[in-house]
Amino acid sequence: MRTAVLLSGGVDSSVALSLLHRSGEHRLTAFYLKIWLEDELSFAGHCPWEDDLKDARAVCDGLGIPLEVVPLQREYHEAVVRWAVSELRAGRTPSPDILCNRKVKFGAFLDYLEDAHPGQFGRIVSGHYARCAPGKDGRHRLLRGVDPVKDQTYFLFRLTQDQLGRCLFPLGGLHKREVRALARGMGLPNRDRPDSQGICFLGSLPYDAFVRGQLGEWPGEIRRIDTGSTLGDHRGHWFHTIGQRKGLGLGGGPWFVVDKDPERNLIWVAHGDDLDDHRRRTFRVTDVHWIEGSPPAEGHLGLRIRHGPKILAGEVSALGDGTLSIRLPEPDPGVAPGQVAVLYDGDVCLGGGGIVTPTAHFDEP
Repeated sequence: MRTAVLLSGGVDSSVALSLLHRSGEHRLTAFYLKIWLEDELSFAGHCPWEDDLKDARAVCDGLGIPLEVVPLQREYHEAVVRWAVSELRAGRTPSPDILCNRKVKFGAFLDYLEDAHPGQFGRIVSGHYARCAPGKDGRHRLLRGVDPVKDQTYFLFRLTQDQLGRCLFPLGGLHKREVRALARGMGLPNRDRPDSQGICFLGSLPYDAFVRGQLGEWPGEIRRIDTGSTLGDHRGHWFHTIGQRKGLGLGGGPWFVVDKDPERNLIWVAHGDDLDDHRRRTFRVTDVHWIEGSPPAEGHLGLRIRHGPKILAGEVSALGDGTLSIRLPEPDPGVAPGQVAVLYDGDVCLGGGGIVTPTAHFDEP
């Protein structure tokens, strides 16, 4: 069986490819997934995928590994972009990269392999900072990467058992500084390339530019939640998320977004001095996916409500309809509907689901 390597052109996936090549234990083919939406993002001008593909080719040429370009723009648009835009329009805060991993990188790509190379590829390799290990009853476990800052299990928690069974994450046991050192020691042509930021398909395109291109602008008011007074204007509620501080353009701050009314296109803010009154400590989680198939015992579990090194001690209880109730150890001002909550037992990523928060209905002042 051959091994397929997802190669983005970045340092992480290039080091993952190089490590496997150095081991001599795999028959490797690299695949570049083309998901840049040329029609939808034509207003942005230069297509970043061209630079990515150039770096990917340079790495493969240096190692003597074949590279295949796989066009998945249509699949990405249908599975990820259309959903993300609908979530933004509804006032929620989507995480497109989570759906991209489940539906595209380890979904549509696997379908492509079976159609184009039936039965030839067993393992799928990526540069994610995560680990896989055997679980109970022959099932597969997803473990946190050893680098707490780079750990990407938050973005992988929706992978299925079949997908995890084919995954190989060579960087899961490394810290980012080690990966950079390996890239330089290997002489990779992209060894000094900066890490990518933001949503995978946007490249260097600012997120606001993408949102504007999809949804346009819809001028509305920014109101103070305790008085109802209008403090300023915004260009559309979909440009803002709960917990946001920067980019509001208000004087006398700091001001924080504490709620949104998508139907009336209103943004509600609170002053930093009053923020404690609008922090959320409890919320519900729906559409829960358990990686090993069944929920763990209720009680205190590790919890992430956003990507980052911080793991909280959440108190989790089941509500009987597949929905979870979660209580945070401390109130948080940035709990936003549409985000995800990912649960952990030590290093084991158990699964997670979408955050649902009570929506405030404010009367006109």
